Amino acid sequence: EPTSGNTGIGLALVCAVKGYQLILTMPDDYSVERRRLLERLGAKLELTPAIEGMTGAVFAARQLVESKPGYFMPQQFENAANPKVHRETTAVEILDALEGRVDAFVAGVGTGGTITGVGQVLRERLGAAVKIVAVEPSRSPVLSGGRAGLHAIQGIGASFVPGVLDRTIYDEIIRVEDKEAQQMALRLAKEEGLLLGPSSGANVHAALKVAEGLGPGKSVVTILCDTGERYLSVPM
Repeated sequence: EPTSGNTGIGLALVCAVKGYQLILTMPDDYSVERRRLLERLGAKLELTPAIEGMTGAVFAARQLVESKPGYFMPQQFENAANPKVHRETTAVEILDALEGRVDAFVAGVGTGGTITGVGQVLRERLGAAVKIVAVEPSRSPVLSGGRAGLHAIQGIGASFVPGVLDRTIYDEIIRVEDKEAQQMALRLAKEEGLLLGPSSGANVHAALKVAEGLGPGKSVVTILCDTGERYLSVPM
């Protein structure tokens, strides 16, 4: 399975319990901490050139599946179970916690599963009253129609449009610079005691922009989707 790290860690946990062999493909510039954690859990890593982004990791995983009978690839970027679980769990949790009062939902697009699943439920329940905002790296603005490029916001900005992403669900795209995501992650650690990674920093940076636009008294929801312990070797 191609992974930026987090889904790979989840798969490694399951495979360790079930006794399955797991081979993960990942760009070679992703954090050392995640590589070591995956290897400790028994996964085998095949690193792909950073310049190829997640596209290269997906291609390498597909080659392995095609060359080895019996191999199976969940393919998180295309698997309908990805947004489905967010429709059934994440969206329900958000609506329950806020008693249905959600004015905006902001989410970085990695596989697109979170914004698709949550966004579809919020749109069904709240209609046009809720604003749904996608977040992507400024240096790889694929969703905005730009070119894929190298960036430092690991976990989002896969360098292609994911198959599970419902592009009709979001109202706006906010592009975030690497430094903006990194500085927000540092602020969250030092001011809020939340040790998070750059994709969470990007989400919060974008969510604050949305909140400023909506004004006081509005509920803006975003996702803190990674732990900073997996990024201690990454410059911030």
